Amino acid sequence: MFETVLVANRGEIAVRVIRTLRAMGIRSVAVHSDADAGALHTRLADVAVPIGPAPAAQSYLSIERVLDAAARTGAQAVHPGYGFLSENVDFAKACAAAGVVFIGPPVDAIEAMADKIRAKQTVMAAGVPVVPGRTEPGMTDGQVADAAVAVGFPALLKPSAGGGGKGMRVVHSAAELPDAIAAARREARGSFGDDTLLVERYVGNSRHIEVQVLGDAHGTVIHLGERECSLQRRHQKVIEEAPSPLLDTAMRASMGRAAVEAARAVGYTGAGTVEFIVDADRPRDFFFLEMNTRLQVEHPVTELITGLDLVEQQVRVAAGERLPVEQSDVSLDGHAIEARLYAEDPARGFLPQAGTVVGLVEAEGPGIRVDSSLAVGSVVGTDYDPMLAKVVAWAPDRETARARLVAALGRTAVLGVTTNAGFLQELLSDPDVVAGRLDTGLIERRGEALTRPEPPPAEVYAAAALALLVESEPAGPLVDRWDVPDGWRLGEPAWTVRRLQAPGGDPVTVRVRGRSTDAQVAVGDGDPLPASAVRDGDRLRVTLDGRTSSFVVVHSGGTVWLAAGGRVAALREHERLASSTGGTGGDGAVTSPMPGTVTLVQASVGDEVEAGAPLLVVEAMKMEHVLTAPIAGTVTELGVAAGQTVALDERVALVTPAAPGQED
Repeated sequence: MFETVLVANRGEIAVRVIRTLRAMGIRSVAVHSDADAGALHTRLADVAVPIGPAPAAQSYLSIERVLDAAARTGAQAVHPGYGFLSENVDFAKACAAAGVVFIGPPVDAIEAMADKIRAKQTVMAAGVPVVPGRTEPGMTDGQVADAAVAVGFPALLKPSAGGGGKGMRVVHSAAELPDAIAAARREARGSFGDDTLLVERYVGNSRHIEVQVLGDAHGTVIHLGERECSLQRRHQKVIEEAPSPLLDTAMRASMGRAAVEAARAVGYTGAGTVEFIVDADRPRDFFFLEMNTRLQVEHPVTELITGLDLVEQQVRVAAGERLPVEQSDVSLDGHAIEARLYAEDPARGFLPQAGTVVGLVEAEGPGIRVDSSLAVGSVVGTDYDPMLAKVVAWAPDRETARARLVAALGRTAVLGVTTNAGFLQELLSDPDVVAGRLDTGLIERRGEALTRPEPPPAEVYAAAALALLVESEPAGPLVDRWDVPDGWRLGEPAWTVRRLQAPGGDPVTVRVRGRSTDAQVAVGDGDPLPASAVRDGDRLRVTLDGRTSSFVVVHSGGTVWLAAGGRVAALREHERLASSTGGTGGDGAVTSPMPGTVTLVQASVGDEVEAGAPLLVVEAMKMEHVLTAPIAGTVTELGVAAGQTVALDERVALVTPAAPGQED
């Protein structure tokens, strides 16, 4: 067994791997970029080594720097986690050349499955069914377009070199093809360094089901059941569960056998996942999508129903040990569901968010597991993927697991960074999700019903004003300056007036007077209500008109963050608000809806544009967002260039309408 293992990753997966290494008695080495100095994974590891600047290409994706850190710390093996270098053939080869064990499959297996074209050909030869399409390497734009027409619309464009939904485009007509192909190639090139595309028939009413496989170097390959990953947004998984509510025993066995054959076809060892797409209307028809030659984000649900630590099995297999179980030993106990917590704003089209964690509550309780790298003080930037944590629930049955997860999300609060926690609760409460009627288009169909922003209720504004009142009171016993020595009161205390504003809302006037333990609060035009507040650290217990609620409250940078019931409100003191509201304004101003980097500028000052014309592309956390002209007119201001970073709500362009009488 290894004495020292380097974890070539960051965030929650690095934390999760380090915890297993610690349980196994193995010394762990963390690597980190300058942006992650002091991050939780660096504090949990036995040794932490800096490997470069914030951009991943100069740190986490630098093979030379990662292996240099391994050599300097005496690491005998490297665990790549997922993402970054986890499926990089050159990295696996470099590890072998350096005498360091790569905790993953053999190079040949990575090469066979990394290229989706070769992967489909390999599994077809093994008798595994695949989605109809065209997979020749090196297709030109014209050939890709012809293939899409031949397959029939809707068709799916997919990068050959990558996964995770990056670069995928669903095309509904021939007219959409030129722009879709260009965008798919650009995103594939940026994400994977390879813009090769393949074309598949788009299975519309589809369910995404994957099978976990394990193999050792002694010829044993088994599967650990399936995971349902059909709840997706932009081809990115959001909720995963195991087992799938769709499969019966016979289907599970059939799909499991196909996954094992796919793994055997490439001599697979370690943990891997074979992904299938299933027609929800014909559930016995399943097709191979791809094989992920690494650990998956959603592996905890499999661990919870099998009792196996997949990271431990990866390490043991890499050290040459045999698998401790055979297929007949595998049994599935209960049900597990996982939700991915992202730094994103569902109300603004799920755009990535950034900030510093100023307050944090993570759920605990029976059957609850949280894989997270968050801590108070953690800085969430735009250099990396926006996933912050995974909240997982296990129970003897699916409905109890679902209810536990909803409740756990209600006890989860990240203050300082906008997250999708509320959206996840809404999604898990959707009637079709409750019933297990899942498909990959469900989130898109529900749309606004799941993401519609709810303005904070009056009690949240009242709690914010009371929190500020508590903060302003001196420590120790309070003396009411309105009391005179003989007990006679000279009038009533004056109202303190605050104007607080939630994102996207109008300022709300809140009046408060008295002491925090005996106050009156009036929100907006509402009548004054009796209120009191008691604070203990970041907890605030508020009684308003006889009703008591508990909040987590942090006042930071002119914003009062409040969390209760899984909902987080950020109320800014109006006097400190910036004038910009983000997005595109009716006056022709264009502002960045997220912090990120400009990757493409498609217009120039002086250009005549129509409303909706693309002006530039901003990328953050591996996601592109096209900024368009809000009105027809002339581009009179363009203050950014490709490669430039922009802040949330920063003005980047201005379109001026033609003067009256000058229109064509």
